[in-house]
Amino acid sequence: MANNHQDTMYQDSEIFIRPFHIDIPQQDIDDLRARIAHTRWPSQLPGGDWSRGIPVSYLKELVEYWQNEYDWREYEQKLNAFPQFITDIEGQQIHFLHVRSPEPHALPLIMTHSWPNSIVEFMNIIGPLTNPRAYGGDPSMAFHIVAPSLPGFAFSTFPEPADETPWSIKRVASVWAELMHRLGYEAYGAHGNDAGALVSPELAILDAEHMIGVHITGGLGIPMGDPSELEGCSEEEMAEITHLAELFEGGSGYAPYLSNRPQTLSYGLLDSPVAGLAFLVERFKEFDGWPKNTEEIPQEPIHKDLLLTNASVYWLTQTFASSAWTYYEGAAGMPTNQMRVPTGVSHGGGSVFRRIAEAKNDIIHWSNRESGSHMVAMADPESLIEDIRAFFSKLTR
Repeated sequence: MANNHQDTMYQDSEIFIRPFHIDIPQQDIDDLRARIAHTRWPSQLPGGDWSRGIPVSYLKELVEYWQNEYDWREYEQKLNAFPQFITDIEGQQIHFLHVRSPEPHALPLIMTHSWPNSIVEFMNIIGPLTNPRAYGGDPSMAFHIVAPSLPGFAFSTFPEPADETPWSIKRVASVWAELMHRLGYEAYGAHGNDAGALVSPELAILDAEHMIGVHITGGLGIPMGDPSELEGCSEEEMAEITHLAELFEGGSGYAPYLSNRPQTLSYGLLDSPVAGLAFLVERFKEFDGWPKNTEEIPQEPIHKDLLLTNASVYWLTQTFASSAWTYYEGAAGMPTNQMRVPTGVSHGGGSVFRRIAEAKNDIIHWSNRESGSHMVAMADPESLIEDIRAFFSKLTR
């Protein structure tokens, strides 16, 4: 699956950080194509369109492209253009990108991807963030990027036999703090989306001494059942909250299932690449991109090659199932409230959400941008880059 080159010591003679290179065996790629070719397709449910899930006609077209035109080797090469490493922390093999900026005073930034996503999420923002000069930007806003794969995702596979200690968002945060320490970073920032927007605030709480600020994409300020949160809301603000509630109610209901019976679903995801792809497509389109008129095709803000690269990573690393721990371990709630370091939020919604969030978070930056997908780094990378720069420009670097 991958070639680990000769062990390389970074700082401590007891700590090894090994260069990593993705090299998927050709037989695994051939097996993927063969499984796709032998897919047993269901009939379309009557009146199905998009209201009953991914339509058969839509998925067949995407799968045909995956099998006959998509080139995994092209994207494997693009991923390998980023320096990658493996290190062992708490018995867990942690895979991460470590892309240092050519600018000597760049700010270290650890970025945590979402679920169900991978480091593929950040492919189009790493270059501008690490080397803004090359993209016509301000070199003073450069970052050294550290982008780990969450445990159980992609190349950070779970150890065998399974670790008896349950994984949690707090445990991941402690691993990230150790990783930044091993890399020699005394002061750094954090960014995260979705699952990453849970890890990053926990990291701020755990390692506030070294953290200068945490930036997340959405998630804060969503009412959690406390009536006092809605006191004084205007009709317009209540309409925003109602709209958000309707979006959640109109979802596929995957969260309760993964929170209770992830093992059952794992058999299909691990055995059928088309089942896995359908699951990912629905997650990527849910909420932001799902059509108001269910006869329409949802927006396509993410290039299908990026979507298929993510699906291919999950399939080729056999981590469709293991990534579900974020729900089973109760980690899929809203971000932890924290007042220890400043917080910036992009794509956060209207002022009502900011007001609720400010009660328990030190919010110094809030943007109400809109994106065609919850996966903002993939759907609208330019706006996210601008927002990360805007937040960290307000902090002492």
